[in-house]
Amino acid sequence: MKGNLQRAMERLQDGTTFKGAGGPWILVIVLVLLVGVVVGVATTLLLTANRAPDDDSAEVGFARDMAIHHAQAVEMAEIVRDRTESEEMQTLASDIALTQQGQIGQMEGWLAVWGLPATRTRPAMAWMEHSTEGRMPGMASPEEVEELLEAPPEEMDVRFLQLMIPHHEAAIPMAEAALERSDRPEVERLAGAIAASQEAEIQAMQDLLRSRGVWVEETSPTPDESPHGGHEHGD
Repeated sequence: MKGNLQRAMERLQDGTTFKGAGGPWILVIVLVLLVGVVVGVATTLLLTANRAPDDDSAEVGFARDMAIHHAQAVEMAEIVRDRTESEEMQTLASDIALTQQGQIGQMEGWLAVWGLPATRTRPAMAWMEHSTEGRMPGMASPEEVEELLEAPPEEMDVRFLQLMIPHHEAAIPMAEAALERSDRPEVERLAGAIAASQEAEIQAMQDLLRSRGVWVEETSPTPDESPHGGHEHGD
């Protein structure tokens, strides 16, 4: 096709016409060939986008790790949703549980379509070059989750906020890493939504702590700091 297009362009430039055809037809033929090239390129790009990523790709690592990270957030949010005596805390916990459970469904759906298992085949965060054998950053320990379950409602609310803020703060770099490493539209959309929504929820949770008289470490970046620089996220 490329050879035909080149020959047609050469004939157009020197005024030569195809036998039995007038000059204007050459322009038509050139346009048809150009459309063919564009369609071919678009088809190639579409097939590439629809190709399943490799098991060790950033997309697969992100889906597996973020699903696990989200699952703990859902677990803690459901504890608070069912036991809190605060309407605003119930609303927050319900939003987190519903949103993140829905996002887990999306990521598990990708893995199913890609024909890959939901379970890890590599260490956590290896796709980010921050491999860890333990809990991912920001995740609460089993003991902390148990304390949340057993705490009185008011104490539970505060403890939930104190656990969920670093949990969210640790998820944002994961989402940003996926945005940097992937060109798949579905991954970019979800990673962008996670980063934006969790950033907003961090601010809301900090405000809820302040309203309860709890000191909150400022996380707003200075001009010389990255949005999450200088803050360590404990397990």
